[in-house]
Amino acid sequence: MHVYAQLPGALERKEPVSSMGLRYSQVIPPVVLLIMAVIGILLVVLPAKVMTPPPGDLYGIVLDAGSSHTSMYIYKWPADKQNGTGIVTQHSECHVKGEGISSYAGDHGGAAKSLETCLEQAVTDIPKFRHHQTPLYLGATAGMRLLKIRNATESDRILKEVEDKLRSYPFTFRNATILTGQQEGAYGWVTVNYLLENFVKYGFVGHWLNPSRESIGALDLGGASTQITFETSEKMEDKDNMMELTLYGQKYTLYTQSFLCYGQDQFLRKLMAQLIMTQGVKLQVIHPCYPQQFNESIKLGEDVFDSPCTRDYRPAQFNPLMSITVVGTGDYQNCLDNITKMFSFDNCSYSRCSFDGVFQPSVRGRFMAFSAFFFTHNYINTLTKISITSPSQMRKGIQLVCNMTISEMAKKTKQQQKYLKNICAVSNFVQVLLMQAYGFDEYSLPSISFEKKAGGASVGWALGYMLNLSNLVPAESLELMKALPSGICVGILFLFIILLIIALGHLLMIYRNRKTKEEVI
Repeated sequence: MHVYAQLPGALERKEPVSSMGLRYSQVIPPVVLLIMAVIGILLVVLPAKVMTPPPGDLYGIVLDAGSSHTSMYIYKWPADKQNGTGIVTQHSECHVKGEGISSYAGDHGGAAKSLETCLEQAVTDIPKFRHHQTPLYLGATAGMRLLKIRNATESDRILKEVEDKLRSYPFTFRNATILTGQQEGAYGWVTVNYLLENFVKYGFVGHWLNPSRESIGALDLGGASTQITFETSEKMEDKDNMMELTLYGQKYTLYTQSFLCYGQDQFLRKLMAQLIMTQGVKLQVIHPCYPQQFNESIKLGEDVFDSPCTRDYRPAQFNPLMSITVVGTGDYQNCLDNITKMFSFDNCSYSRCSFDGVFQPSVRGRFMAFSAFFFTHNYINTLTKISITSPSQMRKGIQLVCNMTISEMAKKTKQQQKYLKNICAVSNFVQVLLMQAYGFDEYSLPSISFEKKAGGASVGWALGYMLNLSNLVPAESLELMKALPSGICVGILFLFIILLIIALGHLLMIYRNRKTKEEVI
């Protein structure tokens, strides 16, 4: 008998070291694959949570120096996401008393002083420790564009005076400039689509999402100009109307056009000038758009002809200080006819024009109309209880408005007569502009939403302007902010599940092979 056969465990065969190494080398890859698959599935499925405390907000200020007034808007966004587009909100606003800064031509110091009350409000509204980090912008629009045409020296003086005032406050002054009409239209379009989250939105689980929505067109009616901007795939026959933007990795081709002198205030001057030219310079002028029972006294110079917009209607000789009485008749059809004459629908050198020979592709998709468009729509609805959902409803509502006396209007709106005298005229102007000029019809008119605010913020160009200059809307895509589309996420999840199954299957095969070998032994 051999001695070693009697020792404990002597009948057990010891596995060679090389065999154990081989077994571990077979197990390690599927285990690593298993761990990767589990981690991948958790990353796709589980929402990420930020464990650090919020760092507070950053702020930005934009002064919208329009032709009829100046408004200040304060915006805010989380300090750790100053490039997190889609999370900027309106913090507060302030409306400067008096008219726009262009009205201070010849009044040294007046334009700058008019801004003080709102700037002091900004000092209070924004936390003191954020003052030096807060960018401050001023953008002037059509009122200053007109003043630049009439008197460039005064225009430059007012801008310099305003800039010096803005620099005296504890914010970071960035810019004070006169916007072009195309810029005003494009920034308004960016604001509308940003507030409606048509670019990107922040999902409730903490992920940036691309909603894949169609953009919405922007219709802006200011005091001295009006803008139309919308995305189009049609050939741009006039390159001056084209603007290309790349936002959030998406390319947009925009049609944008601004019509100087077709804002409501300058249009009303032109209408008055046309009536005087037609009826002659005399002590009394009949105004078919003014309400019945209403009349007022105006001066030919400061109220009518002292504007570049009325230059073509100006009589060869007249006394600018002469006062005339304007008498309202409330005649809808006569009013409409006079307003239509102010648009030229002839002499189009393109396949399609809006008016005055300006190229415009066909309107498409939804639109948001704001500024004076909203207030005009609101007046019609308040006075007639008619909702403008079709051309016939619009026409019916305006007819009712034009047939009202000034006292009826005052009773229904509880407002002073000076705010009501132009409702018939502006309503007819909006009707001609939308239906005949821009080409909205019974199918496309209902696509227009008349709004004052969206997402809690005032609609206009100011937010789009700040986003652009602050690089909060980047020129190129923000890859880190763009969540993968749901289809790709499902595909990746499926891939990780397959890897998990392969890893488990491989481990199971190794286990079975091991068992089989032990049983054989």
